Amino acid sequence: MRSISILGATGSVGEQTLDLVRRNGEEWKVVALTAHSNVAALAAMAREFDAEVAVIADETRLDELRAALAGSGIEAAGGRAALCEAASRPVDMTVAAIVGCAGLGPVMAAIEQGGTIALANKEALVSAGEVMTEAVKRHGATLLPVDSEHNAIFQCLSGNRIEDVRSITLTASGGPLRLVENLDAVTPEQAIAHPNWDMGAKISVDSATMFNKGLELIEAHHLFPVGLDRIRIVVHPQSVIHSMVEYRDGSTLAQLGPSDMRVPIASCLAWPLRMDTPMAPLDLAAIGELSFFAPDEVRFPATRLAREAAQAGGAAPAILNAANEIAVAAFLERKIAFSRIPLLVERVLSEGQLPDPPRTLEEVLGVDGSARKRANELLELA
Repeated sequence: MRSISILGATGSVGEQTLDLVRRNGEEWKVVALTAHSNVAALAAMAREFDAEVAVIADETRLDELRAALAGSGIEAAGGRAALCEAASRPVDMTVAAIVGCAGLGPVMAAIEQGGTIALANKEALVSAGEVMTEAVKRHGATLLPVDSEHNAIFQCLSGNRIEDVRSITLTASGGPLRLVENLDAVTPEQAIAHPNWDMGAKISVDSATMFNKGLELIEAHHLFPVGLDRIRIVVHPQSVIHSMVEYRDGSTLAQLGPSDMRVPIASCLAWPLRMDTPMAPLDLAAIGELSFFAPDEVRFPATRLAREAAQAGGAAPAILNAANEIAVAAFLERKIAFSRIPLLVERVLSEGQLPDPPRTLEEVLGVDGSARKRANELLELA
């Protein structure tokens, strides 16, 4: 039996991870489960899987969590420090699925205990890439990418040398708005209605703006050090090919699969082996055709902004991520138009100071906080 902690258990990735754990219950012991504010779901999960500890990030709801777990023998805790303490508990596998920079501290705590981390929190590597990768080396931890694109690259690299890679291609569905003409009039409901994937609101909006792919480009830059000029993006609406790796001999390996996060999650849970999932076999004849297009960086400038931030280095990626989080939240609250999301991010980036890369998690969080403050100020001026 292997031990597992799931940070962000009530989100999309967390729920799908627990679905796989449930199907293979005799193989897993759940140690820690965390959530932001969904006490009812967290308590139900903790009871079902007999977790050792359940942590609610919103400390004001800790009494509610304690009441929901009364008599279960499951420890209840709340707040940021409790999240990091839970993440630091030694386990065989930590699934890091907290959305946004709120996951930075817990991810670092998991890395410092030297285990294996299945990383679904892309913001950790976007905002703190150098800090995180250095910590992985220092503590002997193992990072396994959960994002379908990065997991596909990871699989395509298996048994090969990174030195032999000519290029890496990240595929993008293009989101629900690829063919929508008037982006100014897009509603939150339209933006989160992804045609292929079942994801949370924030990541769905990121997919619609293409910021998700921009963040993934920066993440790939840290995970697979082939050079930014060798990492490409192509729009692939069917979401069947999840990414590709081209080698210097002209061979290109692609990973194909259904648009279901349980496939890359299963790849991480079973690594270096394989495990069963409830997915039906891929039916290429039924799919019929696969198409590819270059991204439109005029209508969807997010990938351009992300590449420029990665090239600039320093604090730029952290600023990009923080400004995007504020802009997406404002859009979901109907405070700004969809088309203003990249404009706000670009404005904050253009004003940001770009010093040397942050050297500690505290410095990263300082950059993040400053960028969020400026983004909110610009929203108030609008």
